Amino acid sequence: MPLEQYRNFHCPYCGETNEVLVDFSAGPNQEFVVDCEVCCSPAVVRIKIRGESMVSIDVQREND
Repeated sequence: MPLEQYRNFHCPYCGETNEVLVDFSAGPNQEFVVDCEVCCSPAVVRIKIRGESMVSIDVQREND
């Protein structure tokens, strides 16, 4: 299994589909901010990983 994989999420501002690169070697609980590819608004991405599987991806507005 590759250590990095692309995953899709929906922007919490405009609802458009975006893509984020998930680094499975960066630990089981990850949090970072990405700008929407469409509306450029900042979104907080929280990822939970167990073993070699992504358990969940949660995306919220930066100021929520």
